[in-house]
Amino acid sequence: MSFTLTSTDIRDGGVLPDAQVQSKGNTSPQLSWSGAPEGTKSYAITCYDPDAPTGSGFWHWTVANIPAEVTELPAGAGSPGGDLPKGAIQGRTDYGQPGFGGAAPPAGHGPHRYIFTVFAVDVDRLDVTEDNSGAVFGFNLHFHTLAKASITATYENRG
Repeated sequence: MSFTLTSTDIRDGGVLPDAQVQSKGNTSPQLSWSGAPEGTKSYAITCYDPDAPTGSGFWHWTVANIPAEVTELPAGAGSPGGDLPKGAIQGRTDYGQPGFGGAAPPAGHGPHRYIFTVFAVDVDRLDVTEDNSGAVFGFNLHFHTLAKASITATYENRG
């Protein structure tokens, strides 16, 4: 069985819906995953825009320490007032605070890719906090990822 990520809100290769755009809805999407490898003790999720004009991309969402028995997050789980599983922690996005931050590419910059990834992790808890950046989450995930699955959607701000 292979590790897969699906969503009722976003489609791989599709255009990001308004609900996941910062100025139009700013809501984290529904995500479900299945087929985690043996030894999975927790999950992590990231949303990353590699096309941001920063030289290092842009982190829109980082979540770690999702318990192994959880295989779905409802829409809005990462948004203010959302319902993340007990023990899960959201890191600081490149907007400067924890939680989901929707797409907001510069007007006229062309389409940007938003890569939503779920990671099967070999430890119960990564050593991260809500003050940690996406780079720190990524560093910790590098050493503890058993498998990962992604959905990539695009969004363009035509101004």
